[in-house]
Parts: sequence; C-alpha cells; structure tokens
Amino acid sequence: MRWPTLFVSHGSPMLAVEPGLTGPALADWSIAQGRKPRGILVVSPHWMGEGLALSTRDQQVAWHDFGGFPPELYTLQYAAPGSPELAARVQALLAGSGIAADRDPRRPLDHGAWVPLRYLYPDVDVPVVQLSLDMGRDAAGQLALGRALAPLRDEDILIIGSGSLTHNLRHVRMPQNAPVVPYVPAFQDWYAQHLAEHDVPALLDWQAQAPGAMQAHPHDDHLMPLYVALGAGGASAKRLIDEVSYGALAMDAYQFDD
Repeated sequence: MRWPTLFVSHGSPMLAVEPGLTGPALADWSIAQGRKPRGILVVSPHWMGEGLALSTRDQQVAWHDFGGFPPELYTLQYAAPGSPELAARVQALLAGSGIAADRDPRRPLDHGAWVPLRYLYPDVDVPVVQLSLDMGRDAAGQLALGRALAPLRDEDILIIGSGSLTHNLRHVRMPQNAPVVPYVPAFQDWYAQHLAEHDVPALLDWQAQAPGAMQAHPHDDHLMPLYVALGAGGASAKRLIDEVSYGALAMDAYQFDD
C-alpha cells in the first residue's frame, strides 16, 4: 500500500508543549492511517547546506537546537530508532537520479523533525532518517528531488517535509493566539488554492505570484520542504491544518496523495 507524503509546519519549538490545534490534528492523521510506516524520511530546514546529507545513526536523539525557551523543553526527548539501511536505500535511489548525498553518522534530530514526530508517532517506535535541505536548489530543484524520492512511498516509507507555511520571525507576537498579521491569511489562501488545483507552474513562481511572499518568507528555507513533499507525493492535496501561531507562523499541513 502506497503512503501519501506530508508537509507539516513545525512552528516554534513551543509546539512540543503547546499543541494548539496542530498537535491533535497530527495525532489524528496518524491514527486514521490505521498502520505505521516501516520508516520515516524527514526533511527539515534546520539542517541545511550546499548538497545533501543523510543521518545514519543507529539510535536517534533529540537535539535541542534552540535557546531562550522554558527549561521543560530541554528535558524532552525523541529516541527513535535510526535506520542506516533506509539511509543507504535513499542514497542509492538518489544516485540513480544523478543526485549525490553524503552520510553523517553523528547528526541528531533537530526540532523540525522531532517536535512534529512526537505527535505523529508518540510511541517512538518507527525508524527515522533525516535528510538535509539543499539550499542550492530552488523550488523546482526541491520538486525534482521529491520526485526522485517518490519510489519510497511504495516501500512502506513515509516522507515528511517539515517547515512553516509562513516564517517571518520579526513579525512573531505573543501569546500563541495573538492577532494574525494581515498578509498571512492571504498567503495561506493562495497556497490552498494552487495546491488544490495542482497548479505547479504557479507554485514554482511563488515569489512573484503569491501575495505577501517576501513578507511571509524573507528567506525561503522553511517553505522548501513543502516542494520536496509535493514532488514525492501525488497531485491530490488535502489541507489537514489551518492555524496560525504567534500571529505570523502559519501552521498549515498538507497530505499529498494520488
């Protein structure tokens, strides 16, 4: 049975202790699948650079790659199994498409990976491999990368792109339910429409066409995992979450299936 792919917005690290609507929605999605994948491949903007790398740890550990948050956050763990075998399969699959990927046996899971996984798979029993985000790729390049990864869906592997539909930290406001910055809903609506229509040309031209694009993403790193998930998934997009945290962080999540 083929798995869909997911794009999730991981928002602030506080999502780990302030689930809002997002945490329960991710948990409900996982339960609704009626099964667990054999493994998970997750792409997060908190591990990025030129080129690609794969985590090859036998045992994963949560990296608290943030500062200035409540002490309780630093006690949380997500000690999922790793899977050097899955990492090797991904590396071989990418090589078949002419894409090189290094292996990193020390890289832990950053919060872009482990925070949403705490809700998706709280039993911490599904092997996880993290793939870095190649910042040498634009949206079209990330889409092509996703397409190269698509065969994993038929191998009982769940592919997750973790980022944020909007990500301008200068506009973040307290508390979690602060009034929403005006450009955020317009940006959300544009993506909801064009993902539903599978309008790939418009989606690739998001910087010119999406309203408030430069406000929503002064840097595009948190949006690019969406394109990996879109490329690996099918043409049918289902919006799972419509929430905004701290006034400026759109928490939208999408399932991509055939």
